[in-house]
Amino acid sequence: MTLAPPERTRPLDPGPVRVDDPAPVAHGLRATARITARTGADGTTRLPVLDGEGPLALRRVRAYGKQARVCVVGAMSAPLGGDRLRIEVTAEDGADLCVTAAAATVALPGRTGGHATYDVELTVGEGARLEWLPEPLISAEGSDLRMTTTVHLAPTARLVLREEQVLGRSGERTGRLSSRLTVRRAGRTLLDQETAYGPGATGWDTAAVLGGNRAAGQLLVVDPAYDDRQAEVLLLGTGPGEGQGVRSPLAGPAALTTAVAPDGLRVRRLLDAAGAAPEKAALLDAAGTASEEAALQAAAE
Repeated sequence: MTLAPPERTRPLDPGPVRVDDPAPVAHGLRATARITARTGADGTTRLPVLDGEGPLALRRVRAYGKQARVCVVGAMSAPLGGDRLRIEVTAEDGADLCVTAAAATVALPGRTGGHATYDVELTVGEGARLEWLPEPLISAEGSDLRMTTTVHLAPTARLVLREEQVLGRSGERTGRLSSRLTVRRAGRTLLDQETAYGPGATGWDTAAVLGGNRAAGQLLVVDPAYDDRQAEVLLLGTGPGEGQGVRSPLAGPAALTTAVAPDGLRVRRLLDAAGAAPEKAALLDAAGTASEEAALQAAAE
């Protein structure tokens, strides 16, 4: 007699079910949202694909010039333990797209007892620009989230990407959070980094990592303008309780700002202080003590 492969064998009979047995644990939900931005004949960016699912609802918001804008709205609590969420964004050649969020994302424990995943894949074509500006991710006590962000950039693509993590809601401990950001430009790796916080993560709350802070964030700017003038190193946060941050040039036309602070609001202030436009920063450096408005007006003329 030939036995069936192990994966096809009949499971053992569990016997009679007792009325006091707990209900079977439900699996987490699966949801994928897709956004595609494409340039029309008049140069205005259109959205031929805007497809949300489950907790990942997508809303068009008012365009800014020829730039298309999309807001991700949380239609239900997610991610919970066991959930599998994914967002795919494509800015085709010449497109200009900004993606924001209506509120912070809160990672929560789920009924399955397993971890949740949240994967983001961003593709930016030749001459295209993408601003990926979600609100903070909050790791609630008892949660376990594994997040990845993967970016594919054409040689002339431009990117502004912001990530912020808040470890624990007010008055509670953090959950477990791991995050990996991988950016490739013209097929070559520009940035590949991984962070882990919370229970089971080694040294995450030491002076070498957070140093007692409970929020972290980063702002990545990739722009061909940095080919002509590399971003200068900028130290952020000098006052007590402000947090600390630094903007550093990368080995490519890019600059990365990283920051830690006691809360998400102060992390956002540090990232905003670093600035997101290399052309603007270069103009201000050249203008010396001149006002920002005067420098930009001089460039326009």
